[in-house]
Amino acid sequence: MKNRIAALFGIQYPIIQAGMVWCSGWRLASAVSNAGGLGIIGAGSMYPDVLLEHIQKCKKATSKPFAVNVPLLYPNVQEVMDIIVAEGVKVVFTSAGNPASWTGFLKEKGITVVHVIANTKFALKAEACGVDAIVAEGFEAGGHNGREETTTMCLVPMVKAVVKVPVIAAGGIGSGSAMLAAFALGAEGVQIGSAFAVAEESSAHPNFKHRIVQAVEGDTKLTMKKLVPVRLLKNEFAEAVAKAESEGANVEALAHLLGKARAKLGMFEGNMDEGELEIGQVSAMLQDIKPAAVILHSIWSEFLEEKNRLSALEFSDYR
Repeated sequence: MKNRIAALFGIQYPIIQAGMVWCSGWRLASAVSNAGGLGIIGAGSMYPDVLLEHIQKCKKATSKPFAVNVPLLYPNVQEVMDIIVAEGVKVVFTSAGNPASWTGFLKEKGITVVHVIANTKFALKAEACGVDAIVAEGFEAGGHNGREETTTMCLVPMVKAVVKVPVIAAGGIGSGSAMLAAFALGAEGVQIGSAFAVAEESSAHPNFKHRIVQAVEGDTKLTMKKLVPVRLLKNEFAEAVAKAESEGANVEALAHLLGKARAKLGMFEGNMDEGELEIGQVSAMLQDIKPAAVILHSIWSEFLEEKNRLSALEFSDYR
């Protein structure tokens, strides 16, 4: 049976690298695309002129499809979209906002549009807006997250049951076996963030990469649910947020505590104490910093191995 996600993007493997802030520059995106997946440039941490530079460098580094992720609640969205159109980007992933705002504009330009959601309500809304596919991102994911705290294993089949467009699973997926589980639930592709955040080509600071591969179970927590829910590695900043929340801090107090450029401070500049360290629960399973191509091909190989193993299982009828 033809895989709709691979066909939609014109890629070899239905594996998408997430558009993570401060991690997903042109080097990572082009490396993933050259390896047969879909690389994504994360526009959320880029001013328009920086995004333009990354798109142009990515086009020189790969002849294969790549995408740009655009958080719709961020400033300068009009300028970002104009750059995407002018540079001939063929695929856009939108997130953190209303898909009705830009899907029509992008589709009119012949651009394939995918929207990231965390519940069935917005999955249906995104489909009604005309998106070509949906990313169903579960509670395990790093960075900005859904308030419902629905896990990937619950979210994917619920979304699959109500939409006709192909579903891409995200959140807690960093291995071939997890990818196979997502396919068993109805996904036709996977979006992977944390496992690629530690890739050699990731623009994340080395301190952040090393902190990720040192993480163990329970080292991440979903915080700032009154403001914008985000999963972080525990550090001094995360502890300060947890303390403020336990004391009943309101939205204004949390926004003041967050301040400006906190994610850049941690993920890009390497301050492991005071920075915001966005990463998923799967970080506890990551052990090494490797090239993106090695990561992708390892996931695909394990996916096939596990698929064959399950196909070979025999069950006896003990009735």
